[in-house]
Amino acid sequence: MASAIAPYKAKLKDLPKQPGVYFYYDKNGKIIYIGKAKVLRNRVKSYFTGTPDSPKTARLIARIWDLQTLVTRTEVEALLTEANLIKQHRPRFNIDLRDDKTFPYIRITKEAYPQVFVTRTIVKDGSVYYGPYTNVKGLRAALAVIKRIFTVRSCNYRMDDESVAAGKVQLCLDYHIGKCDGPCQGLISKQEYSEMIQRVEDFLKGRTDSVDAYLEQKMQTAADALEYEHAARYRDQLEAVRSYVSRQRLRTTDFEDRDVLGIARQDNLTCGILIRIRAGKLIGKEQFRFRGTEDENMPEILSRMITRVYEDASFIPSEILVPDKIADEELISKWLREASGSKITFNVPRIGEKKTLLDLAERNAELVLKDWALEQAQRVEIVPKMVRALQEDLNLAAPPRRIEGFDISHLGGTETVASLVCFVDGKPAKKEYRKFQIKTVDGIDDFASMKEVIHRRYTRVKSEALTEPDLILIDGGKGQLSAALEVLERLGMAHIPILGLAKRLEEVFLPSESDSLGIPKTSPSIILLRRIRDEAHRFAITFQRKRRGKAMVHSALDDIAGIGQSRRVALIKYFRSLKNLKNASVEEIAHVPGISLIMATRIKEGLN
Repeated sequence: MASAIAPYKAKLKDLPKQPGVYFYYDKNGKIIYIGKAKVLRNRVKSYFTGTPDSPKTARLIARIWDLQTLVTRTEVEALLTEANLIKQHRPRFNIDLRDDKTFPYIRITKEAYPQVFVTRTIVKDGSVYYGPYTNVKGLRAALAVIKRIFTVRSCNYRMDDESVAAGKVQLCLDYHIGKCDGPCQGLISKQEYSEMIQRVEDFLKGRTDSVDAYLEQKMQTAADALEYEHAARYRDQLEAVRSYVSRQRLRTTDFEDRDVLGIARQDNLTCGILIRIRAGKLIGKEQFRFRGTEDENMPEILSRMITRVYEDASFIPSEILVPDKIADEELISKWLREASGSKITFNVPRIGEKKTLLDLAERNAELVLKDWALEQAQRVEIVPKMVRALQEDLNLAAPPRRIEGFDISHLGGTETVASLVCFVDGKPAKKEYRKFQIKTVDGIDDFASMKEVIHRRYTRVKSEALTEPDLILIDGGKGQLSAALEVLERLGMAHIPILGLAKRLEEVFLPSESDSLGIPKTSPSIILLRRIRDEAHRFAITFQRKRRGKAMVHSALDDIAGIGQSRRVALIKYFRSLKNLKNASVEEIAHVPGISLIMATRIKEGLN
């Protein structure tokens, strides 16, 4: 039978000529790559003409089954849309920025009396955000200094002129201990509060000189007015600012604002360091980690990092030092100019103070990369004792770090299902679990059911180039094991080690052995196999019971005239189970919203 034609081939001749974003999908409808284009038609067609420029691109092209495009108004819009969609979908063939959680920001809310706090969520409501901060310790230290210097309110009440005038919010403890000026009661004007927030923003931008001058002027004014208590408070705040500034050891001679990007690479791992310099002082250092960069060039990696760093930035310096030219430099410069309102220059320094700054960033990136690579190597090398024991007992060439276990469950030959559980390094990897509804087997036939599920699973593993297991565990004896092995041989995957674990005597069977292996029942390897077998059984029977329960509810209620989806849901929600509903009286059933007394009588008769 001829193989199906990939849908993308018919779409290549009708691609739009506008800028936009394109999506590549595999056979399962999963997005595997997202890219941007100045002209979608030219960019997409370039993948399918000539020789792929790298092994990674060749692997991508081999898996493309379908494509979609999204037209944008401008190239800049395409750039930002691509960055947001990659972050959302994390396609397999895109560079993967390893941030297991969203980086935090400092948020200044858009209110009459703004709040200042740490957040990981960007809300497009006019609030100002500073960050992202990958160094959370440094972020907390900066925020602690802000709270010590400035009397910014800590409450989360929504304050406007009307609520302040009405005095709806009461003064809290912060006011009485001098940490808040009482904006809720109108004890500080909106203008004064706004000036203080401006000083906070100056501080976050590294403009500590203006904060220093502001506090010194406040201290002198209070002292001249003989308000010594207020003057002392301003003095303490001024000392906190100067102490914070003194810890910023790096200084530059030109006192300019600039960011410095350093990159270090090793195999498929890349680390980026961003050093923020404001008014000649180093105010922050952030780190970024990328995977899947082994076939990417430096300009492309720099382009991705810059897009990620500045997509939500509230301040962009006029100069950015980079170790190499960046891909799409004209496009990115245009975007940054639109975002900041001023021209942004990318420089690749060769000598002088700027080269020293770049070398510092790259040394820091190399240190981070070294630690990360060591962490990855240790993770690969550390094999749990149980897994080592299983390797020795089964005489395997390598430790079975990834084990996939299967079980079949049914009720008298009905509602037959199968489960797949996956253990990595002796621990369950629940994201890899799969459920199967058996489709080709009627009645009780565990052998045929096992054949079906093994065929479905490893046909997919083979076609999608998924990770193969180091060991397959079948819940059952020689019969189930032989059925599974037959399928693997047919698929050309008999090289994967496979064994069966019989239920009653905990006997381990291998395909090449007629008798069970004499592994002691207290062996760590048997304990691990039993744990996987029991988890597969639990997962299968839970799925089977769920399907059986749905079938019972469906057959019991749907045969009653007048019972539709909404009434069925209302009844089950009210009584919690079909058993409770059967035991209920007509009057109790009639208490359910939407159920009349006549309908309740009909339900009672139908269930009985």
